[in-house]
Amino acid sequence: MADSRVSDYATLLVERCVDVQPGWEVLVIGSTQARPLVEEVVRAIGRRKAVPVLQLSFSGMDFWPFETVWAETAPAELVAERSPLRVKLEDECDAWIRIGAPENTREGSDLSSEHQEAIANAASPLIARRLAAEIPWVTCRYPTPALAQEAGMSLKEFEDFLFGAVLLDWDAEGEKMQRIKERFDQAKEVRIVGHETDLRFSIDGREGWVDDGHFNMPGGEVFYCPVEDSTEGLVTFSEFPAAHEPDIVEGVQMRYENGRVAEASASSNEDALLRALDRDEGARVLGEFGIGCNPGIQRHMRNTLFDEKMYGTIHLAVGAGIPVAGGTNQSATHWDMVKDLRSEGRIELDGEVVQE
Repeated sequence: MADSRVSDYATLLVERCVDVQPGWEVLVIGSTQARPLVEEVVRAIGRRKAVPVLQLSFSGMDFWPFETVWAETAPAELVAERSPLRVKLEDECDAWIRIGAPENTREGSDLSSEHQEAIANAASPLIARRLAAEIPWVTCRYPTPALAQEAGMSLKEFEDFLFGAVLLDWDAEGEKMQRIKERFDQAKEVRIVGHETDLRFSIDGREGWVDDGHFNMPGGEVFYCPVEDSTEGLVTFSEFPAAHEPDIVEGVQMRYENGRVAEASASSNEDALLRALDRDEGARVLGEFGIGCNPGIQRHMRNTLFDEKMYGTIHLAVGAGIPVAGGTNQSATHWDMVKDLRSEGRIELDGEVVQE
């Protein structure tokens, strides 16, 4: 029997998140694992009198179909360059929907660091186009056994969790988050204090953005781009691992000086962290600060798309800034890391505690 929540989810993605218009060509990236949602998204695009352009693979997290399989044999310099057809699709599509539904969350982790960097470099033009809001876009997940296992849940439990985090009254959630934005917009300096953490940065002149179901799904965050040269101090992500498919890095600690990561370490998989930080000139800059606001997400599940929205947490992303939020930093890296402030920690704005 069909799950009506899948149809509701597809309608949300097409009509609210992306707001597909008649005549658009919508690039849909997905996995065969997500067939029920992919088909409902295609139907929803049809109801909007638009055209779906599908790209499916098995791995479920590729930006380009089978890129990790191809990278097993293709030279890195070829993987790093987009083909003319890929350029045309990514640069000329009117909207972009990515449905992550991995068969194996570690797909591609055995590739050489050179090939992993090549895949990231090939994806960077599309990422830059999305962050600049040149096109409407949304990235989301569909429940698969691999994601359920990663979260420590049964598939049924994970399905209920996912739909509970996305099928919300997003207008009402947006009103609540707007109040947070209004308070932060008045501030010049943010200070984050927590376990082995004392970090300061400026948001002076920067306006926050509310994700009430128009960017990622699940939505549920208020986010800023700190002034690029302002970050100072120490941050330790001791509560949760830093997840960036296919890498999981434990115990990340970073010390910022003059806006850049001067020292970085991790208790496990440190090489993956350092590769991301050394990817290019902008990778060591703090590109984003976000506040988790989704009431349906109360636990960590090793999936940053969900974890960064968790109530009582913040997230900090090294690398690319978000132009619509005033960010000017450019990088092929954008790695959100989640810091839990629920049991120990506070946020100060210009010396005043606003969350503790």
